[in-house]
Amino acid sequence: MKKSFVLFFLGISVGLVSCGVKSASERASALSGENGEMSAPSDRVLVRNYFPVVVNNISQTKVERAKFPIIDMHSHDYVEKAGDLENWVKVMDEVGVEHTAIMHCSWIGRPFEEVVEAYAPYKDRFRLWCCFDYTDIDTPEGLANSLKTLERYHDMGAVGVGELGDKGEGDLYARPVEGKGIHIDDPRVKPLLDKCAELKMPVSIHIGEPIWMYLPMDETNDGLPNAAVWHVDTTNCMGYYGLVNTFENAVRDNPNTLFIACHYLNMNDDLPRLGAMLDKYPNMYVDIAARVAESAHTPRATREFLIKYQDRVLFGTDNGMDESMYQNIFRVLETNDEHFYVPEYNYHWALSGFNLPDEVLKKIYHDNAERILKEYK
Repeated sequence: MKKSFVLFFLGISVGLVSCGVKSASERASALSGENGEMSAPSDRVLVRNYFPVVVNNISQTKVERAKFPIIDMHSHDYVEKAGDLENWVKVMDEVGVEHTAIMHCSWIGRPFEEVVEAYAPYKDRFRLWCCFDYTDIDTPEGLANSLKTLERYHDMGAVGVGELGDKGEGDLYARPVEGKGIHIDDPRVKPLLDKCAELKMPVSIHIGEPIWMYLPMDETNDGLPNAAVWHVDTTNCMGYYGLVNTFENAVRDNPNTLFIACHYLNMNDDLPRLGAMLDKYPNMYVDIAARVAESAHTPRATREFLIKYQDRVLFGTDNGMDESMYQNIFRVLETNDEHFYVPEYNYHWALSGFNLPDEVLKKIYHDNAERILKEYK
C-alpha cells in the first residue's frame, strides 16, 4: 500500500513536471521561429485581431429595457428602406425610448424637407434638428437667406440645430454648403446663434474627436485600435485644444443660446476640465452619445462626474437602430458589471458599469431633455 502510494505520487510529480514551467533553454527554443526570430503569441497576434474572452466568474447582466423612460437626444436618419422606420419604432417601444432626436448633417440623411416628410407618420416619436445653411454667408444677402432658412426649418418643426461638426476644418456637417473654415466662434455664425436664442433652438455640436485620435499612432497610444481608424491629421487644420477653445468662446459669448456638446465634448480623458466648463457656463450641456467605450473604461471617475453634473447630462445613442445597441448602453449606466468587452467599439480595454443611482438615471435618461425641450420650444 505504501509502495503503491509512492509510485502514484511520483506519477503525479512526473506529470506536473512534464506540463509545468519550461526551462530557460526550452522557452527560448519555443519562442524562436525560422532564422531565430521571436514567434511568441504576443508577437504573432495583431492588435486589430485581439479579441480577448472574459473567463472570470462574475456578473454578466443583460438589461432588456431601460429602468426609466428615455428621450434620445442624439441620433440620425438611419432609415434607408421600406419598413426601417416602423421597425425602429418597435425597437424603441421594446427598450423604452419615448422619442428620438434626428440630427441633420451632410454625411448622413436627406435634405431637411425630405426628412420631415419621411418621419411624418411618426412625428410624435421623433424630434427633428436642422443644419445651418452657409450659402453665400459672406454676403448680406446670403446671411439674410441663412436666417430665413433657419426660421423656415423652425416653422417646419425643427426643435434645434445640429449636429454641427467641426474636426478642425470648420463645420463640414452643414448642408447644402459645408462651412469650410467656419468654426463655431466665427463672427459669421454669431447672427445665427442669436437667432437660435430668439427661436429657443438649442445648438448641438460635435467638436473634435477623442484625444487618442490626435496622439502618435504607435505603441504608446492607449486607444490605438480605434485611434488608427479615426486618426486626425492636423497638418492643415486646427488641433483638438484649439477646437475646444472655439467652442468655449461661443458658449461664453452667447449666454442666451443653449449649447449641447456632443460626446462629452470628446473630453473623456479630462473630465475635470469638462466639469470646470459646466461650472462656468450654465448654458452648456453634454450628451453621452457614442462614447460608451471611452467612458466605461474609467468607471469610477465617470460615475463621479455623472453624479456631480446629473442636471447637465443628456442621453444619446448615435449608433443606429439595433436593440443590442441600446442595451449595451443600459448595461453600462445601470449595472455594476465589470470587465466586459463590446467588440464593435473597437478598443482593447475592458468596460465596467456605473451603477448610477435611480435619481441620476432618471435625469439623464429623460428629465433633463424634457426640461430643455419644454423650455426651448
